[in-house]
Amino acid sequence: MTRRPVTIINKLGLHARAAAKLVALASQFGSDIKLIKNTTEVNGKSILGVMMLAAAKGTELVLVADGTDATKALDALEDLIARRFDEAE
Repeated sequence: MTRRPVTIINKLGLHARAAAKLVALASQFGSDIKLIKNTTEVNGKSILGVMMLAAAKGTELVLVADGTDATKALDALEDLIARRFDEAE
């Protein structure tokens, strides 16, 4: 199991479009992927779960992946978040 802290840095936070991009990317990997905000843990491949986090700009999350491609999955997800979900600011 691999864990990685991340901070949501895009202006609009983890809104519907950003959540959809995150879920689509997470779904490309075989590993189980979870997102944790405080004590709330959700399936990273579930749009409803990810949106339930209501992660605004500045929110700290922990990405967790468990499986053979866990490191690769977290690298890709961390990169997507660092790129602000490819949205113009």
